[in-house]
Amino acid sequence: MTKWTLIIGASGGIGQQIATTLAADGWSLYLHYHQHEETIQQMVDQFNHQYAGQEFIPVQYDLTDEANLSALTSNIFALDALVFAQGTTHYSLFKDLPLVKLQTMLQMQVVTPLRLVQEFEDKLARSSHGRIVFLGSVYGGAGSPMEVGYSTVKGALSAFARAYAQEIASTGITVNVVAPGAVATPMNDIFTGAEKAAVTEEIPAGRFADPNEISYWVKVLLDPAAQYLTGETIYVTGGWLR
Repeated sequence: MTKWTLIIGASGGIGQQIATTLAADGWSLYLHYHQHEETIQQMVDQFNHQYAGQEFIPVQYDLTDEANLSALTSNIFALDALVFAQGTTHYSLFKDLPLVKLQTMLQMQVVTPLRLVQEFEDKLARSSHGRIVFLGSVYGGAGSPMEVGYSTVKGALSAFARAYAQEIASTGITVNVVAPGAVATPMNDIFTGAEKAAVTEEIPAGRFADPNEISYWVKVLLDPAAQYLTGETIYVTGGWLR
């Protein structure tokens, strides 16, 4: 029986690895992107070659365009799991954070994702093991100066998961957050080698995470055997901060 996951933000560093991990685990995938069509098409071509018995469908949508949400939802049919891997941040003192940047983070990472959860709840409930997984951040729990807005939106996801999990437990849907620490992705390439080295010194594991060490936990949460785990935030940080 075909099992389907929609990955929001599949073109990002961690999103691509989540797609690769789930494809290898037998999932058919809706691969969402906004601007990086070439990246998604390369993934689709690769997966079609590797996994002939599965399907891989690209879905384009601007997550800040809440008014036209049906442009995304109308292209999703069967759905067993919903994974939110998108993210954006802005580095500044909070008093200097432009309102438009804060609004974009909230819309992209909280408002539109929660709207999508509303839209897809019935489809997920029809699955024998509906799953919702958000990609959070260690900063959602520990907080970070210079990323107060980002910390706020990621913390909101954990609060939502705790509350919503109680509301939908009887449907068989679970909702959890995977919260990474420092991960070796292009998002962190804005930092200098010295800045990365300083962070590495603070991490008990002594290194940044590989993206597949994050996607592993997404795969675990999507497994039918994970049915009893819901409303939780799993911090994957190498012992850092939390």
